Amino acid sequence: MLEEVEHWLSRRSWSVADRPVDRLAAAKHASGTSVSVVLPALDEEGTVGEIVAEIRRALMERVPLVDELVVIDSGSTDRTAEVAAAAGARVVHRDEILPRITPVPGKGEVLWRSLLVTSGDVVAFVDADLREFSADFVSGIVGPLLTDPDVDFVKAMYDRPLGSAAGQGGRVTELMARPLLNMHWPRLAGFVQPLGGEYAARRSLLERLPFPVGYGVELGLLVDALHTVGLDALAQVDVGVRRHRHQDGQALGRMAAAIYRTAQLRLARGHLLRPELTQFERGADGFVPRTHPVDTEERPPMTDVAEYAHRRVA
Repeated sequence: MLEEVEHWLSRRSWSVADRPVDRLAAAKHASGTSVSVVLPALDEEGTVGEIVAEIRRALMERVPLVDELVVIDSGSTDRTAEVAAAAGARVVHRDEILPRITPVPGKGEVLWRSLLVTSGDVVAFVDADLREFSADFVSGIVGPLLTDPDVDFVKAMYDRPLGSAAGQGGRVTELMARPLLNMHWPRLAGFVQPLGGEYAARRSLLERLPFPVGYGVELGLLVDALHTVGLDALAQVDVGVRRHRHQDGQALGRMAAAIYRTAQLRLARGHLLRPELTQFERGADGFVPRTHPVDTEERPPMTDVAEYAHRRVA
């Protein structure tokens, strides 16, 4: 590990217990910083309500830390929107945001569009499929942004059990993202969960970054944040244990392909690999190839979008 990264780990890695919520609320009040929490959601009726209710109870009613809580529904066919609204979130459908630009499927697309319907100086993203959710996931990642003006981007770190096996989750992280980061962006080697879906950043940074539309969004934002504000402006906070549903092997393969594509674009723009992935499924007559497109599109920095600039002026 680079000496710079070892030094970073000692300065920019914390535990959620290092910043009690009462201290964070005082810092937020003193600075006048507003906080938005965004949950991207697709068919998450079983978990989204509990997450919304816990954030409201712990961080809006008991302690005034979060100013707005928004669920962006990206086309759910279940009761996700209804459950989220009943629990106290403002629900916005992806297709209602920036209708001039036709939306494409993908988590990054939803996160990018969320900047147009939120107003917080700090924006925190939280996945909507978490089980046994704790408000520590939110207070942990926004904490450094409220107490340290030199920090611009914070990732959550946690244990990720796979079934009953501790620490076996995050298979794409270990097989794809971590090797890529260690080889090509070794200054990011200290991040425990580089692909984790829980992170927060200052709006002033997020609006300057391009957003990969699909699975590559977490790696793309992390790499681009490094190049935009430098390693010392990045941080991570231990929030405990993350429990959620796990993808099957083929879905993980598609995720890995998208992440590799995101990395490849940043390594050599203009020298592009074929953006497709062929996988195999056993059929009645043997293995059948299935070819899937790999997410390749990226949305521009939000500061380049006319509607966003107009909203800021207004």
